[in-house]
Amino acid sequence: MEHIIRYGIIGAGMMGIEHLRNLQAIEGVVVTAIADPSEASREAARRQGTDGGGPIECFESHVALLESGLCDVIVISTPNMTHAAILDDVLATSLPVLVEKPLCTTLADSQRIVNSANERDAIVWVGLEYRYMPPIARLIREVHSGAVGRVRMVAMREHRFPFLTKVDDWNRFNENSGGTLVEKCCHFFDLMNCITRFNPVSVYASGAQDVNHLGERYGGRVPDILDNALVVVNYEDGCRASLDLCMFAEGSANQEEISVVGDLGKAEAFLPSGEFRLGTRSGGRSSVESIVVKDERVGYEGFHHGSSYLEHLDFLSALRSGDAPGVTVESGMLAVAMGIAAQRSIEQGRVIEMDEVLSDPLA
Repeated sequence: MEHIIRYGIIGAGMMGIEHLRNLQAIEGVVVTAIADPSEASREAARRQGTDGGGPIECFESHVALLESGLCDVIVISTPNMTHAAILDDVLATSLPVLVEKPLCTTLADSQRIVNSANERDAIVWVGLEYRYMPPIARLIREVHSGAVGRVRMVAMREHRFPFLTKVDDWNRFNENSGGTLVEKCCHFFDLMNCITRFNPVSVYASGAQDVNHLGERYGGRVPDILDNALVVVNYEDGCRASLDLCMFAEGSANQEEISVVGDLGKAEAFLPSGEFRLGTRSGGRSSVESIVVKDERVGYEGFHHGSSYLEHLDFLSALRSGDAPGVTVESGMLAVAMGIAAQRSIEQGRVIEMDEVLSDPLA
């Protein structure tokens, strides 16, 4: 696949246009087609295609795009609740695909997609791009190299703005998004798994909808998405991870803060400052070194500090080499399962064992 690779994007909302802009900044690829049922979204894609220098064929239906013969690769960036049905259609073809997070909104759908993906040759890649944010990628490399010793505690904080407005306000309801801890936090659960390299055993969470969207009405319904939560995850080797999420914390210097502490030291990453810190127990506070991490390969920063661009570079490399996906459907499914466990823990007020969730996907 050393020729120009033709991409089709299914879903031309905010993330679809974000993928389009990233791909327009990468040599050797071209976006030839976009599918979206919204005329406004299709028109936005047409304008971006014109600005980016290449015409884009726009379809109302993703099926029409798949049947057009215009694409070598598919990117799915539609609302969460549509992923499963669209993936069923894409996986029935021989086209490689990158699907935005979360893989699906339910575990039953996620498990079905994993089975389908493993029965085909073309790769399926899940868009969990937080792994690619430069300071976080540096943190992962340092931790895996042994810089902090045996990992004992991982702490993640996201203090940010409320959910953005999306087409038809689909992200205001759990039934569409999978819930805040699936929709937003699958990124962080995936990072916990990536950093620790162990399987999660149990999840306990506390959370609520205390501030955001309470005055909004959609068809007479009040949004039901959480806007804050604390989550603790226990891992099979005894280490623990925590997530502190607040979505009414606009007055924060950094939106994401990640800390990994081992028996030898501590590593931290901060965004959007891009700072990475590393210190040792033996050296104490004076040993802490701090740098701002940049990745010179980034050709488009976009919404995610260049991580989507870097993810697309790796995805493209795998397409050309035939390598396995860098972020597997199994990783995507496990991140969804952890979010479901956290949502269930809040609803039921108890610790949720991961075996309970994974063994009964319809519960």
